[in-house]
Amino acid sequence: MSHAPTGVMERPQPAPPAPKKSSLGSRSLPRLAPLGFAVVGVVLGVGLSLAAGWESRIQWGMLSALFFLAVSYVATTVVENQRQAKDRLATSMMWVCFLIAVVPLASLLWTTLVRGAERLDGYFLTHSMAGVLGGEASGGVYHALIGTLEQVGIATVISAPLGLLTAVYLVEYGKGSLAKAVTFFVDVMTGIPSIVAGLFILSIMLIANLEPSGLMGALALTILMIPVVVRSTEEMLKLVPNELREASLALGIPKWRTILKVVLPTAIGGITTGVMLAIARIAGETAPIILLVFGSQLINTNPFEGAQSSLPFYIYEQYKIGEAASYDRAWAAALVLIAFVMILNLVARGIARWKAPKTGR
Repeated sequence: MSHAPTGVMERPQPAPPAPKKSSLGSRSLPRLAPLGFAVVGVVLGVGLSLAAGWESRIQWGMLSALFFLAVSYVATTVVENQRQAKDRLATSMMWVCFLIAVVPLASLLWTTLVRGAERLDGYFLTHSMAGVLGGEASGGVYHALIGTLEQVGIATVISAPLGLLTAVYLVEYGKGSLAKAVTFFVDVMTGIPSIVAGLFILSIMLIANLEPSGLMGALALTILMIPVVVRSTEEMLKLVPNELREASLALGIPKWRTILKVVLPTAIGGITTGVMLAIARIAGETAPIILLVFGSQLINTNPFEGAQSSLPFYIYEQYKIGEAASYDRAWAAALVLIAFVMILNLVARGIARWKAPKTGR
């Protein structure tokens, strides 16, 4: 008698499901696709503007930007997917906003460079306006350059230590109502218009019967500079890791020495940059100089006595004359002022890199 096999029959395993096609693995546009979209947008925008008879370059740019966004979105939707199209549209809008912000700045710099270079030379930098009439092509900016250097220098000497010490107090020691009051007044001073600072110093001059001088203008610039130094230095000190402070204090080093030897050297790059930004903030102020320094066409190297000039006041003065020669001098002085601020920023970057703490491997 035969017996049936007693082995257990195995169930057939189901076939694995076919992998779904991921939308992220679909076709993608090349890396230079946005550049191509920009070229197509410019061609379409300029071409349509010329066909419509529009002569404004602002209209050309706006229409080109709209075509760029539209072409970018449609092409990405067709080739990739709608999700990637929305992402590319947002990125394209950010680039358009960036260009909208940069184009006026670039136009301003280019116009100042072209107009100012026509008059800027060695004679312009080494002569004053003494005895020069407004319509004459001679004259220079030497007296205004001296005034700006002295007034900004005095304001920096006063503002930098005060702003630095105030920031150190707020970050390292400030607690309670006094710190809150100092923070409040620093915030208020940040928004003070320059004319208000000039009027404040002017009232002191009238009460004390003081004469206009470069020092009075420097005091008004000091009021404008201190809150900028405080705010920038405060933010830089907050970026210093607390572990550095704790390690120094754990070695028994006093707190004041920790601040002097550890905290400040670590943040010196940002502090220097903040001071340079504050200098750039006050270097172009005109209203306090008009009120307190009165301007002068003569060379006055003594900021403590007599009227002085400055680069912003010189630009305003020459533009007010309304002659072709005075316009050329105003553009040249504006170029000198821009170069002055750029040199300060380059010096600040050099000092920050030189004083930055060395990092190990």
